[in-house]
Amino acid sequence: MSDSAVPDATIASAAKPATRPARPFFSSGPCAKPPGWDASKLASESLGRSHRSKIGKTRLQLAIDLMREMLQLPDTHRIGIVPGSDTGAFEMAMWTMLGARGVTTLAWESFGEGWVTDAVKQLKLDPTVLRADYGQLPDLSQIDWSNDVLFTWNGTTSGVRVPNGDWIPADREGLSFADATSAVFAYDLPWDKIDVATFSWQKVLGGEGGHGVLILGPRAVERLETYTPAWPLPKVFRLVSKGKLAEGVFKGETINTPSMLAVEDAIFALEWAKGLGGLEGLIARSDANAAALQKIVADRDWLGNLAEDAAIRSTTSVCLTVEGADEAFIKTFAGLLDKEGAAYDVAGYRDAPAGLRIWCGATVDTADIEALGPWLDWAWAEAKAG
Repeated sequence: MSDSAVPDATIASAAKPATRPARPFFSSGPCAKPPGWDASKLASESLGRSHRSKIGKTRLQLAIDLMREMLQLPDTHRIGIVPGSDTGAFEMAMWTMLGARGVTTLAWESFGEGWVTDAVKQLKLDPTVLRADYGQLPDLSQIDWSNDVLFTWNGTTSGVRVPNGDWIPADREGLSFADATSAVFAYDLPWDKIDVATFSWQKVLGGEGGHGVLILGPRAVERLETYTPAWPLPKVFRLVSKGKLAEGVFKGETINTPSMLAVEDAIFALEWAKGLGGLEGLIARSDANAAALQKIVADRDWLGNLAEDAAIRSTTSVCLTVEGADEAFIKTFAGLLDKEGAAYDVAGYRDAPAGLRIWCGATVDTADIEALGPWLDWAWAEAKAG
């Protein structure tokens, strides 16, 4: 532990703040449930029924329709509910479409590195890898778009996002694969620049884990129908039947049995989002939360942003540096907040530099972000004092 994080006898314990966040849920996944959520409010008619029954298909299709509406997704793009959360959805895309041409992978945080590992060690593709340290982006101008390109739109473990879609050319030869799990519903994504996108309900919607969502643009569909990978595909990855896209997957006929309770939970969140005014309402809430957190950071000289450049700083998974802190100090810091019920799950990701990670997605209330500031002061003083 560095000198500034060593217990200091000159630092007295601070008084506990009088007000706690009403909902101290700041985890970056699974994330806070939507305000007003209660399990008793979920529709239950589909529970205990086959997902292939009329009501099962109807509810799955409703979830897809609501996602399309909330995302303002063009009719050119298909939406499918798939197993394995965002990881399963992205793996499905990699295993079914890569290998037709060269591959470039971008990695500036843990999950991007995971896709590099899969491309290199599992699929044996020898990709071009563009890396950057936590808090930074690789040079996007160096990408060869004759290749397929894999990247995270918003790096959940680093708090770094791509600034926009301008760096993706309209006349690209390769496909763009966006792991967008902490970006979808928080940014206005340029769908004409995205051939494949994946996410899970457990992030910005505050839904349950275990299910992923796969979005395919027309160029991705063309790839699936004209290219057969050299490796065998597990049943849960198969998106093509007799040379044609399995359209049923994108109409609620899931490849494996979904949790209808998780589906109903997602429908609740999507209908809540619709009541906010849709995508614009979700983005506004997330932006307000991020702004409130940045005010807290600006007022404290011991707090900083891992992503120093505001143009590439996440507005959902905001990663903060703590002056002089190491992993043990952060564990103590986060543990104090957890014990007091002031903030849950705010320690940075295990592979990231030691620091804090505060989820600012739309399901968090801005008042709770604002109430967090004094508690950060208290935990900082307590941890420093030992």
